[in-house]
Amino acid sequence: MTNVTQLKPARDSEEWQLRVDLAAAFRLTVEMNWHESVGNHFSLAVSADGKQFLMNPKWRHFSTIRASDLQLLDAGDPETMNRPDAPDVSAWAIHGGIHASVAHARCLLHLHPPYATALCGLADPELKPIDQNTARFYNRLAVDLDYTGIAEGTDEGQRLARKLGNRSIMLMGNHGVLVAAPTVAEAWEHMYFLERAAQTMVLAYSTGQKLNVMPAALAEKTARAWDDYKDSCFAHFEHLKQQLDKKDPSYKE
Repeated sequence: MTNVTQLKPARDSEEWQLRVDLAAAFRLTVEMNWHESVGNHFSLAVSADGKQFLMNPKWRHFSTIRASDLQLLDAGDPETMNRPDAPDVSAWAIHGGIHASVAHARCLLHLHPPYATALCGLADPELKPIDQNTARFYNRLAVDLDYTGIAEGTDEGQRLARKLGNRSIMLMGNHGVLVAAPTVAEAWEHMYFLERAAQTMVLAYSTGQKLNVMPAALAEKTARAWDDYKDSCFAHFEHLKQQLDKKDPSYKE
């Protein structure tokens, strides 16, 4: 397997648009104050099998990421970590491992946002259906309670891939969250509502009062009703990019 990193694609190519969308997601994460130092990583598949993917380079602050900065990597390339421009070890373990074996995970967002991460620090991190946003995720989350420390190898990536399975969102106990989707816009919307739901959950817990948990049938009905709004993510993401364009369009470079 050879290194797939090469000259950046033409600006009117499909890959370039994927780069622009992913770069926008980094900048928007800063706007939402979900970033953490120079850590955390986003990736986006560009090949049909999902194994070639874009990802942020090692230790670059999200506020500086441009479309041209994104590395093109191959999950099947054993020499990736031996190169001078090797990605972060934990990023390669998680994203490389999942892109290698989870076909539906075209876009992967891994973050430690405040409220969702607080939830992941509980013995029971379940998002209980206490409002529309929390019910959105009813019976639709993978939960990993087998944290092994900072990810360092392919075994951990494979373990997380098995945990994620056919789900799109994973609460990672003692760690953070992982979101998978076919597009950046869909992944972003999952992360947006996940953090909103987690905020509601944490604030409700903070009152010390008994939670008003929906009956299972109502929670499922509400979760299914969200499907009618699934395409709104594209309008939301486009609006957010327009706001970025007014503030700092350098993410497109």
